[in-house]
Amino acid sequence: MFKSTFIKINFTQSIIVLLLIFSSKLVAQANETAVLPDNLKWSERTARTIVNKYPKAYQIDGTEKPKWDYKMGLVLSAFEKLYQKTNDKKYFDYIKGYADELIDADGNIAKYDIKEYNIDCANPGKLLFSLYDATNDKRYLKVIQQLRSQLETQPRTASGGFWHKQIYPNQMWIDGLYMAEPFYTQYTVKYENGKALDDIARQFELVQNHLVDKKTGLVYQAWDESKEIGWANPGTGTSPTIWGRGIGWYMMALVETLDYYPKTHPKYKTLIGYLNQIAKSAEQHKSTSGLWYQVADKPDLKDNYPESSSSAMIIYALAKGADKGYLASSYKKQAQKSFDAYLKEFVKKDDKGQVTISNVSSNVGLGGKPFRDGTNEYYVKSKAKDSSSPALAAFMLSAIELNK
Repeated sequence: MFKSTFIKINFTQSIIVLLLIFSSKLVAQANETAVLPDNLKWSERTARTIVNKYPKAYQIDGTEKPKWDYKMGLVLSAFEKLYQKTNDKKYFDYIKGYADELIDADGNIAKYDIKEYNIDCANPGKLLFSLYDATNDKRYLKVIQQLRSQLETQPRTASGGFWHKQIYPNQMWIDGLYMAEPFYTQYTVKYENGKALDDIARQFELVQNHLVDKKTGLVYQAWDESKEIGWANPGTGTSPTIWGRGIGWYMMALVETLDYYPKTHPKYKTLIGYLNQIAKSAEQHKSTSGLWYQVADKPDLKDNYPESSSSAMIIYALAKGADKGYLASSYKKQAQKSFDAYLKEFVKKDDKGQVTISNVSSNVGLGGKPFRDGTNEYYVKSKAKDSSSPALAAFMLSAIELNK
């Protein structure tokens, strides 16, 4: 009896030891595969860093529950471009996984409420055009149509500009141009024979007329046409600060809208003119190393700092604009120099070859409770982060455009 029990115990212990050895080998192998190759391009290195940290795309930026969000739309648009460049299906699957997590069997977006009229919601819709073309899944088309319906009824300023959200009456925000116009343009060209192209050009025209600073040629973050909100300049209606990422949002909005805007349309050259104007102004306000500051027009402001998301967005827009022929080829050379400076200033690799990007501006805003006054001091005191989505996505986009 004692001998039988002893044999059973020894056998159990042996199994446990073998399992421990086997599992430790598996962990070691997993750790070995997690090390990214030295020769990997920055674009794929960043993509793999994101997937390793956030196995499901809805988790980006530490989001705990699935959410239809512009941040995922931004990052996954970079994945879409990477998939187009590499034809590596894992990038396509990462995008599709996000869409399928958020869109139910009837083609409804989880927790989406059109009555909020949040213009940010249009941005992830860009991903669905390619998904629908690839799969013919009618759910994707239904969501695309829902988002187009939102833009159809989106509240507007007196002069026709989209409100940023229902809770921000009479206000256009510069990031709203990136959130809505590339989606809006692609939709109207693909499904409406371009009927909304004049309206899209009007959104950019309002920015040029009201959000561009006459002195610097750069853009403010927001404009209240009614001039009633506390942060609005009583004369112009603009918010007080020229935010670096705001410039990036606007430049990306232009180059990505122009991807779909017909060359034969009378406003095509007008949009290219806007891009050339903001590119020239941005180039004049870069640092000596070729990067851009959090408060873009005041590099000497106390506590101001070179900011990574704005710098990457501008680099991407300059490189893409030059590649597409919207901008002079000299801007491609400038983008390359700035990209090299970016690597030195912001980018680090850990012992697994994964990417960390420093000095990313927080998601700053205006109004609300507690009230955000939008002063220069508010922007420089908003705590910078590492590796949040705007910098990761824009760095990927710039690396793809520069073949890095």
